This record gives sequence, C-alpha cells and structure tokens, in this order.
Amino acid sequence: MTDTDSLPATLRAIRAKLNLTQEQLAERLGVSFATVNRWESGGTRPQRAAREAIAELAREADIEGPQDASEAAVRVSRRRKRRPASSEPTTKPMEQMLWDAACSIRGEKDAAKFKDYLLPLLFLKRLSDVFDDEIDRLAEEYGDRETALEIAESDHSLLRFYLPPEARWGIISGRESYDWPLDQKGRSTAPKDIGEHLTRAVRAVAKHNPALSGVIDVVDFAAERNGERDINPAKLRGVVETFSDPRYRLGLADVQPDFLGRAYEYLLRKFAEGSGQSAGEFFTPTEVGFLMAHILRPRPGETCHDYACGSAGLLIKLQLVARELDPTSRVPLKLYGQELQAESYAVAQMNAIIHDMEVELARGDTMINPKFRNPDGTLKQFDIVVANPMWNQPFNTDIFANDPFDRFRPAGGITSGKGDWAWLQHTLACMDDDGRAAVVLDTGAVTRGSGSKNEDKERNIRKWFVEHDYIDGVILLPENLFYNTTAAGVIVVLNKRKPASRKGKIVLLNASKRFRKGRPKNYLPEEDIRPLAAMYLKGEPVEGELAVITIEQAREADYNLSPSRWVEQISDAEHGSVKELVSELKKLSIAAHEGDQALFSLLEKLQ
Repeated sequence: MTDTDSLPATLRAIRAKLNLTQEQLAERLGVSFATVNRWESGGTRPQRAAREAIAELAREADIEGPQDASEAAVRVSRRRKRRPASSEPTTKPMEQMLWDAACSIRGEKDAAKFKDYLLPLLFLKRLSDVFDDEIDRLAEEYGDRETALEIAESDHSLLRFYLPPEARWGIISGRESYDWPLDQKGRSTAPKDIGEHLTRAVRAVAKHNPALSGVIDVVDFAAERNGERDINPAKLRGVVETFSDPRYRLGLADVQPDFLGRAYEYLLRKFAEGSGQSAGEFFTPTEVGFLMAHILRPRPGETCHDYACGSAGLLIKLQLVARELDPTSRVPLKLYGQELQAESYAVAQMNAIIHDMEVELARGDTMINPKFRNPDGTLKQFDIVVANPMWNQPFNTDIFANDPFDRFRPAGGITSGKGDWAWLQHTLACMDDDGRAAVVLDTGAVTRGSGSKNEDKERNIRKWFVEHDYIDGVILLPENLFYNTTAAGVIVVLNKRKPASRKGKIVLLNASKRFRKGRPKNYLPEEDIRPLAAMYLKGEPVEGELAVITIEQAREADYNLSPSRWVEQISDAEHGSVKELVSELKKLSIAAHEGDQALFSLLEKLQ
C-alpha cells in the first residue's frame, strides 16, 4: 500500500483512537478542517511537514502511520532538538502582513484602489512560491535543482503554472540575480524600476499561462498620470519587501488554499471598510456565506450558480462545506459565476485558482444579459443558486417589459421601484425542478407593501411566491454585519421541491441576537453557524428564535414575512415567576432598611 493510499485510513484511525473531530484534528495539525477533509478523501496529499506531524500523532495514538512519514518524523524530531519548530502561519500574522502591505501604499491610492495593486501581487507571490515548491519536487526526482529547472523549461506541463525567470519572486525582490537579455542594439532590457519590473512580470506570466490572461495582468504598476507615477516605486518596493518576509511564505507546505482564501477575504473586507457601498456589492461576510452553504447542504457533483458572484466567495464556501459533509467524495461541485465588474471578476479568478477549484466565470450584467444559457437560448438551470445582489437596486420597468427570458410576468408580475424581488424572480428562473437557493436581501424586501391599502407590486410578487409555495424560509441576520450598510439584511431561502414535512409552511428564523461586537462591524460567531443551520433545517419552533407559519397565516398577515413579526425575542434578562420576583424584592427591601439603620447609628455617634 502506498503512502497516498494509507493516509486517509491513518487519519481516520487517529481520529477514532484519540476521539477527535475533523476540526480538532485540523487544529492539532495546524491546518483547516477543509484541508483535513481533502486529505481524508484522497483529494490532495499533504506536504512533508504535514506528513511528519501526522506521523507524530499516529505514534501518540499507537497506530501505524503512513509508510514514508514515520522515518521523516524521526528526522524532524532530531531537528527540533537543535532549533525551535516553525509553526504554520496563522490567520492573524497573514492578515497583518496583508494590511501592512496595504498601509505602505495607503497615501498613494484611495482604499477602493488598494485591491487593484495588492491582490495581483499577492497572487504572483503565491504562484512563485508554488513554482519553487514544484521545482524542489522535481529536484528530488531528478537529482538537483538546476536539472529540475532545465526540465521544467523544456516541459511546462510538469507545473501547474510556469513562471519565466523575470516573474519569480527571488528576482523581483532582488534576492537573486538575473541577466536581462540585450535588445537588437545591444542595450540591456532591464527595467528602470520595480513598477516597470512588476508590470513586465505579470504580463510575462499571462503570456506563458493563457488561463491567467485578464486575471493577473489587469494592472500597470508603472502607469503615469500628468508625468507622475500613480504609485511611487519606493512604495511598491515596500510592498514587495513585506511580501518577501520569510514568515509569510505562500507555498504548498506553508498555507493551504482555503487558508489563503480567508486572507483574501480579510483584505477585501478591509478595503470595504473604507470604500462604501461599492465594496459591499461584492463582499459577503464569511460567516454569512458559510451559514448559507450549511443550509443548502450541497452534494457531490451538483451544479451551483452565483449570478452576482463578486470574488466568488459564496461558490467557494459551497465547495468547502460539500467537502466537510462528504469528505470521502472525489466528485467536486460544478461552479458557475457571473460578475459585472472587471476588477471583481479578476479577483474571482484568482480566488478560484488559489482554492484549487474549477469555477466557470463569465462577465456581464446578469439582469440584462445572463451569460449561462442553453443552446436554444433559454436560461441554464442549476441545482443550487446563491447570491448577494445589490440591495434596493432601481429597476427599470420599461427595459424588462418584454423580457426575452420571460422571468417576471409569469412569476408575479413586473416590479417597480426596487429590484429585490426581480432578483428573486431571476433566481427562480435559474433553479432546476429540484432546485434550492439562498439570496441575501434588504429586510424591507419581505415586508414592503404589506398592510397597505394601495396596490403594491412588490407585495404582489411576494404573494405569488408564497401561494406557489416556493419560499422555504427567511432568516433575519444581525445588524451591522455588511460593509455597505448598517441594516440587518435577510436570507431568503427558496425551494422548488420542498420535502413533505415543509410543504405549505414557511420557516422564519430570527438570528438578530446571534452576534458579537466587532470593529467596525459585528459578526456571527463561528460556533453559532452550524447550530443555526441545524435549527433552520429541523424546522421546529424554538421560543425566541424560530417560528413556522402556514401559507394561510402568511395570507392573513398580508404576506409580511419578517421573522421579527413572528418570533418574539426573549430578553437577555431572565424572567422569573411572580413569586420569585416578590421574594427577591423583599430581600432587597430588608437589606436597604438594614443599611439605613446602620447609617443612622453612625450619625448619632457624631452628634
């Protein structure tokens, strides 16, 4: 049995013997639970440092570890006697590295532009470190690094992505030398400064790797305006130096793909803090994305679509949760995303590559020009749809009066004013006959028009969805989670084929109290995400948090689906019985009387 074959069995045996969950094992190994999932399923193989750590745990559990790891563990134990062990980077230092880099050019560009410069650089650093790891792997096979480089130069298919010499981080950072070729007149082609070097580097990477064209080469680091560089070369050099810190190496054994994706999201969130509503259009808080994924419970091979995908975070979380739910499956989800903004589209491409996930992405305005279509021109339909479209977006009734995809008129009519329910109508059109979806919207989407004496188109569309039993539930989120607003937001869950136990019912979960204070935003605690999803999926009333209403009840409420209307929140204070309250009041009264008597006695002595 090979090491690759025995590793999943070894990991499961370690967990069984030491009574560890996957998350606990991941914590012991210094990786994420998604990484352990991939190892147990055989989807990926850990690098040497991780195999050594696994072998040590195997010895602790008194079981036989992977064949090639035990001897390596002995070697690493000897090394540890000579010097302290270096631990895998945690999220906090990586976040600090990213923000230090952002701050180094903060005076040059406003916050909304930081990502345009930093994310391609971070991506290039990741590609370069992985390139070095793969050359080292070839060196082990062919004898030395020089031979490995020669072989890689002659056969680029041996590598995930080939990086020409001028794009390798050691040369960019100046830690390695490079003889730039001469031009036709015998002059050196060496760049004038770091800005010119970086621009040439990312363009060279795109030239050798067509899949990265329009992804990594979207920025000109040497761009000028009115005779001045957009970003001072000295500031760029500071960013390069920050990324060159050996503590922040981004190779295969240093960080796992999902870990670096978290770092990406951190950076996007930090940009969003300073760039207002535009940032909120593409960033959904990490914990909200995971809550949506746990509610939808994706299964191997299912098709998943996000028509406003931004950085592709919601799609990636679906895949991570699918691996957690079924760690033995080697069948990935089929992920599809559409994004309007060129910058966000490029980030989505990078994010997918960093996560080692296949995501088919398209650019364009989803409402006007949805790109995923069948050969006959109809909309392609999916098992799962997720989205966080722009809230309260103006909806032009005239443009969609004759919708070529017939998304609106047969599904409750054409809305006016705000486009929240138009997004849900588009969502429904993208769901297959067994499809399910989760869409984040403004809280007003589930209440506007209810109780009004006047005809309201939003309320009419909501009525249509309720009467056709497509709304599985609504989840009210805490306030101040999102970076484009302090409003709470709701997740509307749709299902075209509800299970028998949920037919004719709507689950309303009030999670507005499930938050912790953060700076500058609140957040859902990670330990609450799975319990909230489980509570929602169970669909049984929980006092103060969850109510289940019938279509008839929704009808009587004029289709007001706000969880806060149906779920009465329990106060944080404990509510005792009247008898207990009276008893407590008597004790307080007696204590106050005794205090008064003691004070009078002291005052009498002073007379």
